[in-house]
Amino acid sequence: MAPELIALATAFAIVFLAELPDKTMVATLVLTTRYRAWPVFAGVTAAFAIQCVVAATFGGVLTLLPDRVVAGVVAVLFGVGAFLLLKEGFSHDGDEADTSGDGPGQVTFLRAALTSFGVLFAAEWGDASQLATAALSARYASPVFVGLGAFLALTTVAAIAVLLGRKIATRIPTHLIQRVSGFVFTAFALFALWQAISG
Repeated sequence: MAPELIALATAFAIVFLAELPDKTMVATLVLTTRYRAWPVFAGVTAAFAIQCVVAATFGGVLTLLPDRVVAGVVAVLFGVGAFLLLKEGFSHDGDEADTSGDGPGQVTFLRAALTSFGVLFAAEWGDASQLATAALSARYASPVFVGLGAFLALTTVAAIAVLLGRKIATRIPTHLIQRVSGFVFTAFALFALWQAISG
């Protein structure tokens, strides 16, 4: 097998396995319960593309970023997301929300895509998959194939999360999804804040 294909396959396998139980999949799933699937997928895919290019291009440079700064930014962004989700989830009566037809997907494509992009772009900074991509890029000296393998893995995980998110959104009341999503984002924000303080 050619070294480039080994680099691609290795990056795909490592990033895919690292992301399945990671906040990236959970955040994508949560976003899909809130917004339509296509804008979420478009936003997270664009975020992944940029993150993979950054990681593969700069390799080990990313490991020089201060962990506390990265964790602090992630905490703030997840905190803002949590606030907005909880505010919306508790701002109206559950019965009104469920009968009004205002389910997931009632915002513009651009807004949902940009929100998804922002959340996942921030979540990926300093993430294990980004660091793995940088390390593999340096190891194999094949940034294009490592970046492509990582991108394909992240996109596959996002597709799985989007499919699961749509199934959940059709079976659970919108206000409950917003509340649970807000608490999940709060947990991510608190964890990132703890990393920033203790790091």
